[in-house]
Amino acid sequence: MELNRSVYIMLTDTGTLFTKSIQKYTKAPYNHASIAFDQDLKELYSFGRKKPNNPINGGFVKEDIFKGTYSKYPNTTCVIYRLEVSERDVEKMKRVLNVFQKNQRKFLYNILGLIGVSLNAPVEFSNSYFCSQFVAEILHRSGIRLWDKLPALVTPDDFRNNPRLHQEYEGKLFEYEPIKRRFV
Repeated sequence: MELNRSVYIMLTDTGTLFTKSIQKYTKAPYNHASIAFDQDLKELYSFGRKKPNNPINGGFVKEDIFKGTYSKYPNTTCVIYRLEVSERDVEKMKRVLNVFQKNQRKFLYNILGLIGVSLNAPVEFSNSYFCSQFVAEILHRSGIRLWDKLPALVTPDDFRNNPRLHQEYEGKLFEYEPIKRRFV
């Protein structure tokens, strides 16, 4: 199978009170995970805030760097990884993603799942995900196994430490070259 395509995993830290609380516990530099199908991050998806000013209302989101949550936090730091995949893998991922898009109102943020990760006991509800669980689920359902654990136990730091992911960039999100070019 020829690995001639790439998907991108972006981990971020917005510096909000919520993310600082998570970091105190995890000791990890990044606490949010998203998946993108393009290097420019125009097709960026995750589970997080549905509205930038409301951290309580969460679920499936197509993230928009310039209009969404990141626009409220210009000092967001990130690391972006490239995962080499086949054309067929991308097709499978997009089919899985399509299910999320078509049913996005049915999906909730899995806050209890975060507690489950900390206890190493998966807490899974149908139609309920947290960010890294969602990204891991997209990969898992597409046949890409990066870990020997359930998606409900995958943390953003698991992506950081996976040898199949190649680091493309680390620094301020708005200084990432493909994002800077879109300002012009």
